[in-house]
Amino acid sequence: MSDMRLPFPLVEDPDDASRERGRKLFAGEVDFLKGVVAMSGLPPDDRIEVCFAGRSNVGKSSLINAVTGRKALARASNTPGRTQEINFFTVGDDRYLVDLPGYGYANAPVNVVEKWQALLKQYLSGRASLRRAFVLIDSRHGIKPVDDEIMTLLDKSAVTFQVVLTKSDKIKPSQHDAVLDQVREKLSKHPAAFPELISTSSEKGDGIATLRAVIAGIT
Repeated sequence: MSDMRLPFPLVEDPDDASRERGRKLFAGEVDFLKGVVAMSGLPPDDRIEVCFAGRSNVGKSSLINAVTGRKALARASNTPGRTQEINFFTVGDDRYLVDLPGYGYANAPVNVVEKWQALLKQYLSGRASLRRAFVLIDSRHGIKPVDDEIMTLLDKSAVTFQVVLTKSDKIKPSQHDAVLDQVREKLSKHPAAFPELISTSSEKGDGIATLRAVIAGIT
């Protein structure tokens, strides 16, 4: 049953044309461009840009690999918070897909965390070509306080963000509604939140075509 009457409904399945546009976008060239550790290293903001943000171990690398159809494009690490760079990938001739460092980890040194937080704030507030941030939320846990912090930063930076639920195959169908209720309640406090949710499973492939179609439709 469609839940379009609810606040923050799940995105409806794409029509054939949108699905094909998303498939074609990621069937073309997708390449790692560079890892950036300072604003001076950012590539020119001359193309449409979307970024992926999420807590460590939320399944971000797996989702990026699933969306792009590349098994090892984004390197999954067993050490939360190991990636301290903003990683840029080119998608075709006119898009960047940007992988932000995982946040909310306790193992990294304080000065390292502070340095990347400062870079993240600069990037989010100063990137004119950034059209949307996808904030990944683990379906098993819902929105945690650290997720709220990044969403507040996106609000302040006036960057539209859309929640993507990951690992939807890891919870029972009966738990799904409770997670959606919690996410919707939290998002109601964030003015920059995009009004539709995407539910995905990188392992099963659920929602991947939908996410591709959404990215392809951003102009």
